[in-house]
Amino acid sequence: MTAPGGAARALPTVRAALALLATHWRAAYLAAVLATLVNTVPDVARHLLVWDDPSLAAALAVDVVGFLTALAAQLWVTGAVAGLPDGDRLRPAGALRRGTVLAVAAVRRTPAAVAAGVVLGGAVSAVVTLPASIAALGFPQVLGPLDAPPVGAFAVAAVSDVVASVLTLPFLAMVLVLASGRRGLSTATAGQ
Repeated sequence: MTAPGGAARALPTVRAALALLATHWRAAYLAAVLATLVNTVPDVARHLLVWDDPSLAAALAVDVVGFLTALAAQLWVTGAVAGLPDGDRLRPAGALRRGTVLAVAAVRRTPAAVAAGVVLGGAVSAVVTLPASIAALGFPQVLGPLDAPPVGAFAVAAVSDVVASVLTLPFLAMVLVLASGRRGLSTATAGQ
């Protein structure tokens, strides 16, 4: 499943993804903003559907829907930015399909690089979202069912989620593009 030296390529892939993101930040973050804005509708709606439901089953359902919509956003951004390393522009048409193909190839070819991207992106997301969400909602509601939080507190948590998504989607997208093998690391690091 892992190509020889796959684990050894994780760190260079992450570095190259950061270099690409620094070079193509405008287009990459534009794609992230578009995906996040579209994803915000189901993201907020999933909470509203179980607003007064204090059950753990409702909290789990909300988390599953949230994971699936976030995954779709990540795959779309990956497909949209796939050509940026070669100097192409954003390609929104067919981005979800293209991103899915690239993500599957990345996981098969270099799972260590994908795991490193997920861990680093998750860490940034946690630093952005957890303090704001805990301060606004309280620790028990961040972990469990929302159980009808104050609207202002919910808005703070939702905004922190939006900011975290915009910050992390482009980074993991670049990792997936590079780890898929579709774009070589030499292309990404040539300017360094």
